[in-house]
Amino acid sequence: MQKRMLGRELEVSALGLGTMMMPNNEESVHTIQGALDLGVTMFDTADLYGEYTLGRFGSNEKLVGRALKGRRGEAIIATKFGITHSQGPKGDPAYIKKSIDASLFSLDIDYIDLYYQHRPDPNTPIEETVGTLADLVQQGKVRYIGLSEAPADLIRRAHAVHPIAAVETEYSLWSREVEDEVLPVLRELGIGLVPYSPLGRGFLTGQIKKFEDLPEDDYRRYYPRFQGENFVKNVNVVTLIEKMAAQKGCTAAQLGLAWLLAQGEQIVPIPGTKRLDRVQENLGALQVSLSADDLAQIERISPKGIAAGSRFPGSSI
Repeated sequence: MQKRMLGRELEVSALGLGTMMMPNNEESVHTIQGALDLGVTMFDTADLYGEYTLGRFGSNEKLVGRALKGRRGEAIIATKFGITHSQGPKGDPAYIKKSIDASLFSLDIDYIDLYYQHRPDPNTPIEETVGTLADLVQQGKVRYIGLSEAPADLIRRAHAVHPIAAVETEYSLWSREVEDEVLPVLRELGIGLVPYSPLGRGFLTGQIKKFEDLPEDDYRRYYPRFQGENFVKNVNVVTLIEKMAAQKGCTAAQLGLAWLLAQGEQIVPIPGTKRLDRVQENLGALQVSLSADDLAQIERISPKGIAAGSRFPGSSI
């Protein structure tokens, strides 16, 4: 397994596994354990995950903890705090202290390798939030600190208080906003980038050909990029990606991940899947070599801003 560094010290597998959409069942346990057997060391969850999909707060953390029980030393566990339904993003000291203990309990572990603030709290200075997280590092409850969906200026301020190991944000062939300001700052400061939804919530795999391919209860039906004329335009781009992938002897998913990996050595995508065979397919991206000509061709096929529709419902980004 190829390895990469998040920040100056945290070594992880070049591809991680996002567990957000996994139900807490035996198939998911099998997939997580199988990924670990294949060399994946980084597993991403959050205290919020499971609440949307299963109606049980912390259920995804419990899944990850259960799957990695007895193999703690082999895994890098990343989780997040800071999204609430009733009060918006939170980052005050009292909330953080409550959240860390709840996550440690759900995961059934003594420490968290990488602890992210899920979204910035507009009501708490980032210096105060990171100062509290730094105290958790001193206490041994957290090894490294991360931010998620944070703007460049906030990253600078946070890093000045305590080293930030990684920033997690959406990044893929059709979500490249991070290239404007955030990625340059991360490169400057030596901070890792962990792209979530690196395959466009599954769109870039080429498996979704029409809107009806999405199950009736699939959350993606509410996302603008999966709707109406946007869907048609985006499918046309994916078709071109599939054709290039066929020429390269790989899948569209592998090509998309290989492109991400080629954007910098500090980038560690975390594609999410419920199935072990998809994990195996995604890991095949590590064997896809992209030349300068290949990268130029991808740029022509899928230039920045090509995706039709916003990233989130009711959002302009």
